[in-house]
Formats: sequence, structure tokens, C-alpha cells
Amino acid sequence: MDTTLPTRPSIALLGTYPPTQCGLATFSAALSASMQSANSGCTTSIIEVVDRPRSAHPDVVHQIVQHDPVSIAEGSRWLSKFDAVIVQHEFGIFGGIDGVEILDILDGVEAPIIVVLHTVLTDATEHRRYVVETLCDRAAAVVVMTEAARMRLVNKFDIDQSKLHVIFHGAHENRALASDRKPGAQPTILTWGLLGPGKGIEAGIDALVEMQDLIPPPRYVVAGETHPKVKAATGEAYRESLKARARAAGVEHLVEFDDRYRDVDSLNQLIRSADVVLVPYESRDQVTSGVLIEAVASRRPVVATDFPHARELLSSGAGIVVHHGDPTAIASALTRILTDRRLGLKMSAEAANVSDSMMWGAVGARYLQLAEGLVAAAGVEVDVTVAA
Repeated sequence: MDTTLPTRPSIALLGTYPPTQCGLATFSAALSASMQSANSGCTTSIIEVVDRPRSAHPDVVHQIVQHDPVSIAEGSRWLSKFDAVIVQHEFGIFGGIDGVEILDILDGVEAPIIVVLHTVLTDATEHRRYVVETLCDRAAAVVVMTEAARMRLVNKFDIDQSKLHVIFHGAHENRALASDRKPGAQPTILTWGLLGPGKGIEAGIDALVEMQDLIPPPRYVVAGETHPKVKAATGEAYRESLKARARAAGVEHLVEFDDRYRDVDSLNQLIRSADVVLVPYESRDQVTSGVLIEAVASRRPVVATDFPHARELLSSGAGIVVHHGDPTAIASALTRILTDRRLGLKMSAEAANVSDSMMWGAVGARYLQLAEGLVAAAGVEVDVTVAA
């Protein structure tokens, strides 16, 4: 007999993708996997944006080359084949001034478009404002990852508020118990992510100077490769400057720079080894941090500088927020956590309470639900007849 079964819409994810090393590429890979695992009927395909043609990951069905009108037009035709399109947006991803080529890429795409804004600027230039507002006007839905980002869009941009959705940045399953470090063992402070100016590692090193009298003194692990764009411009000069800073401060023996590439399993193991995660970013405007999400989802106590996402996520007690550029405050917060076992356990328990909706499975299901609703509202037919 013939049985009609509903299928999930075909969905294109537009942005960067591994082996590109950036947060958006990592996000795209995890989102694609989580959406497909949410239901076997969902198919996701990657339309990758690159600065020059290269060998593509097997998941990539098409590449769009920046600054190439023919490639952009072809990419637009590819996107039109799908029932829905999810756009990962950062200004540096798409070609043209302030990534304005994204508007050309989406020109002629009739499928519902979901725009995911990874950055929402406080003081956008007039042209950046134009790009964001035009992109959001073109979209059927706009996703941000924190309430702070949503409020910034509402207050700073002319955007239809009815389109806005808050869906957390996803986190991989890594919900370990609080550190079981034995009494007297050396504790570990961890910072990770692509290395480059603005990550605030200097403040972490300076804080360590004020903690070296602890018995035993903690080690500070700085894990991650140098950001490809930083490496292309200045090589490993930034990493070397941090090593020189540690030497000059007399804490070189307590700072470990780990520049190995880590897959998800290896990174999860590293996070579980930490007693506390330090997120000392210099930016006061950051509304999304994947590192912060992964730390909380892994039930690690967190010390973070006072950026919007940290205030929002740690306010219930999963970590401590400190002022920017204040190594003494960082040292004090880290010392409290490392010397008070009950405080660490309390933070770990609160992290567990707030992290369920951050898991990639839940996040992928939210995106899939949103895409399905938009496709249904647009009247796109996605049912198929299956012979049984």
C-alpha cells in the first residue's frame, strides 16, 4: 500500500565550515549534526563561504567564493533548492565592505531564511547598521543567543521584534562532576580557544603572580591554536609575548601553553581536568561566548570578566564575574573557588541546573522546530509518498 509520511524540510546552512578554524565553522558543524540527530527525516546541507577555492569537507555541497559575482550568483541558485536556509552571520565571513555580499547571496532566494546573529554591536557604523537591518528585514526569523543580544537589537536597530528568537549557543555533552582533585594536588585553571589579542590572557598571567604563594600554587593552562588570521599577519608573536610576560613575572613554571588541535572528545577531556575555567576577555560588549557555554555545560566553576553574556549566564551562581583589567580581582575569585571546596560544588550544581537547554540536542531541536514552522507558514510542500 502507499503511505504518506511527513518529512522534515531540506535545510541549507550558509557560513563557514571545518576545516576553517573559527567559532562559526565549529558552530555550523555542531548545529548540522544536532539537527539531523533530532530526527532522521531532517537533511542539512552546507553551503560554505570561502575566500578562495579549496578542497571542501564532504558535508559541503557548494562553495561560494568571496568577491566573485559568478560564484555568488551560483550560490544563490543553490540556496534556492532548499526548503529553508539558516545563515550564520559575522561581518568578517562574507565578502564586500562589512560583509555586504551576504545581501547579494540571498537575492532571489524565496525559501524562508533564518539569520543567526553571532555578534550584535553596541555602536555599529551606519553601513554595518544597514547590512544588519537589511539582512534581518529579508529574514523570516532572526536568532540571537542571549537576552542581552535581543535587547541590544531592540534598542539599537530598526528590526521587527516579532521575528526575534533567543536560542542558546549549543554545548556538547560533557556534564562531569566537580573536580575530584585530591588534597594537596596542584589545581588547574583553564582558558581555551583560538589565541589572539583581546582574549585577556595577560590578565590571567598577572593574576597568577598573586596566587603563587598558594600551597600548592595552581597551574594555568592556555589551550588553543593561534587564530589563523593572527598567525597569517604576525605568526606566533602574540603567543611568544605571553610567554615572555610569564617569564618576566616569574610564573613561567606555572603557565602551560598547549597549542595542539583538539577534537570534541579531546577538548571535553581537557575541560573535565580543570578545577576552574577562566574567561578573561577584554571585550565589554560580547553577547555570545561558546567557551563560556561549554564551561557551564561541563559544570566547571567559572571566573569571567564583566561582559554581557557572562553577567547573564553566571548571575544565578554558576561563576563569579569580575571587572575588566583587574588581575587582583581575578586572583581573588580564583583563590576563593580553589580553596573552598563547598563553593566549587555549589557552582557546579548551579551550572547543572542552568545547562539542560544548552545541550546541542536541545538546541538542534529548537532550530528544527523553527525551520519547520516557517516552512509550513510559507506553504512549502515537504511531504513525500513512501511505498510500503
